[in-house]
Amino acid sequence: MSHTTEKAFTPLNIAVLTVSDTRTPETDTSGDTLVERLEKAGHTLIERDIVKDNIYLLRARVSLWIADVDIQVVLLTGGTGFSHRDSTPEAISPLLDKHIEGFGELFRQLSHEEIGTSTIQSRALGGLANGTLIFCLPGSTGACKTGWDRIICEQLDARHRPCNFVGTLQQALETRRTEQG
Repeated sequence: MSHTTEKAFTPLNIAVLTVSDTRTPETDTSGDTLVERLEKAGHTLIERDIVKDNIYLLRARVSLWIADVDIQVVLLTGGTGFSHRDSTPEAISPLLDKHIEGFGELFRQLSHEEIGTSTIQSRALGGLANGTLIFCLPGSTGACKTGWDRIICEQLDARHRPCNFVGTLQQALETRRTEQG
C-alpha cells in the first residue's frame, strides 16, 4: 500500500472556545484567528463561545460539546499559562480519554523559535474525549497562529501523510451515531 494515495479533503465540524475573564466578542482576536483559519481551510464552525477562566465553567462547556455528535473538534484558546486564574489544563485533562503528548511538546518547540524560553510557561495540550479531538492553546493571537498553521491544520486534513486525525474522528463519529441509535 502506497503512502501517496490521494484522498479527498474532509471538512470537519469545529467549536471554538475562548477562555478569558476580560475578552468580549469584539475583543476576542485569538478566537477570531482560529475561526478565520479553520474556515479558510474548509472546515465548518459549529459553535463559538467565551467562558470565564473557571475550572467548572470550562469543564461544563466542553463536556456539552464533546457529548454533541455534531462536533468533531474543540479548539480552546486561553487559560494555559501560570497565573492564578489559568485553569484550562486542570479543567480539560480529566475529560480526556487519550492525551496527545506530542502536541504540547511540539507546540513548545515551535513556540521557542518565536518567544524563546518564555515558552516553558505554556501548558498547551491536546487529547481525545468521547471521540472529539481537543486542542488547548495559549490566549495570544500569535500562539493561535503557530498552533493552527504549524500543527493543527495538517492534522485535520485527510490528505496529510503519513498520518492525521481525520480517520480516527470519522470512526469515532460512526461509533457515536450507532450508540445513539
